[in-house]
Amino acid sequence: MTEPDPKPRQYHFEAMGGPCDLAVFGAPDSLLQRLKDEVVRLEQRYSRYRPDSLVSDINRKAGTAQSVDAECAGLLNYADHCYRLSDGAFDVTAGALRRAWDFKQQRIPDPAEIAAAQAAVGWERVEWNGEQLRLEPGMELDFGGIVKEFAADRLVALMAEAGYHGMANLAGDIAVTGPKSDGCPWMLGVRDPRGTGQAMASVALNQGGLASSGDYERGFTHMGARYSHILSPHTGWPVTDAPRSVTVIADHCIMAGSLATIAMLKGKDAESWLVKLEVPFLLCDAAMNVSGTLVTP
Repeated sequence: MTEPDPKPRQYHFEAMGGPCDLAVFGAPDSLLQRLKDEVVRLEQRYSRYRPDSLVSDINRKAGTAQSVDAECAGLLNYADHCYRLSDGAFDVTAGALRRAWDFKQQRIPDPAEIAAAQAAVGWERVEWNGEQLRLEPGMELDFGGIVKEFAADRLVALMAEAGYHGMANLAGDIAVTGPKSDGCPWMLGVRDPRGTGQAMASVALNQGGLASSGDYERGFTHMGARYSHILSPHTGWPVTDAPRSVTVIADHCIMAGSLATIAMLKGKDAESWLVKLEVPFLLCDAAMNVSGTLVTP
């Protein structure tokens, strides 16, 4: 391992729709640039907002069988795993529901709009054999719940391969190579879902990844009811009785992120589901009560 500096080098850039921060002990400029380039590469490949992305190309060719490379196949296999783990709640075809819901306009769609969008949802209808993919016409993939966390894991893997200790924070999805160079854990603040700008809790991360899912990014209140962007692929509507936020620590950031998202999709059963999995978590419910194994005594 390269002998680290007392403090990590900090590097900030914008990508994947949010702020990205790297902290790497003793990192040369060439490594920091390489890490940024990797995030940009993944965004260009998997962003549904880019018409020239691989995902957009796959979606345009819905209805025909398509071969994918090993990296994309790995993401699809993981998406399939999450679908099964969540009893169909985590579904990478559920992005089609945004055709009905516009949270910027704070508009509740007509039931007919939701039904039309939901007709394009259903991973079980996708033909996937590990090498070739076929979406039914009108369906589309959305890796938004996976790729940012996958990118964080890729960055710390690249750091470790180059012989450096560090942390990657991609808009709150965090991965580390291990403890800091002095053996101490990384101390991370968990965002308050009330939007106070303050940390709700402080969490120690020694290895793996940390990710949060919550209804604070998008959503609105109408006639006293909260409509969040956590949409159920089973109903097309926001999940009822969902927590305000869930934070999970796992061996990899992609695991932490998908478990946090699935917990949100579980609604009132979120906490019992996480307890059964025996993963470290922090949950803030609708009444702003905080619970979980990561709560500081």
